[in-house]
This record gives sequence, C-alpha cells and structure tokens, in this order.
Amino acid sequence: VQLQASGGGWVQPGRTLVLSCAATTYTFSDYIIGWFRQFPGKHREFVGAISGDGGTTFYVDAEKVRLTISKDNAKNVAYFQMRSVAPEDTAVYYCAAPHLGSSWPPRNAGEYTYWGQGTLVTVSS
Repeated sequence: VQLQASGGGWVQPGRTLVLSCAATTYTFSDYIIGWFRQFPGKHREFVGAISGDGGTTFYVDAEKVRLTISKDNAKNVAYFQMRSVAPEDTAVYYCAAPHLGSSWPPRNAGEYTYWGQGTLVTVSS
C-alpha cells in the first residue's frame, strides 16, 4: 500500500489542523492507519491510530482531548484533525500502516511497514 499525507503548511495558533492520508490500495479497509509526528531534532512519536474499519480509535493520553482520527474507506482516505494547535505542535506529521494482522494498537514506529512521505506543519502567527 502507498500512502500520501497532505494538508500541512502554515496554521495559525488556536486553529484546527486537518491532514489527509490518501492510500493506493484495493483493500484500505484492511489497514490500520497510524499517525506520527516528529519535532525538530526529536524521534518520531506515535500520536494515534484508527482501525481498518474505522470503528475504533486510539489516542495517546496527551492528545485525547483535541485529536480526532477518522477514515473513509470508500475514498481510501484517513484524516487527522487536531484542534487548538499551538506553536509547539510544529512538526512533520506522518501517516503509516502496519502489516496486516498487527496487534492493536500499534504504537511503535517499528510496527509500521508503510509510510507516507510526511507533511510539515508550522504553527505560527
């Protein structure tokens, strides 16, 4: 499966960030989609994931309040929506998919086989 993240760029503080992850596959509903971010000079970190059918989500504790991940299997697209962004949210954001049959939730980058290219988000006024 090939993944392409989009929607990054400049975002004003306090606004909602919306990212998309488009997949090239005939079986998108089989794939968990995870979202990661990488702050400058830091390792890539897991933020949340959504099950293949889109019915179950998992978010890290720090983002449970303002993060929503969704999935439209008919369109082969997953979405990442983060509310009330701040300058400290500036990072490169990635979508990824683990191999089929992986455990839930897959929180480690090493569990993911397929990666989008990453999209830079800059939060600044």
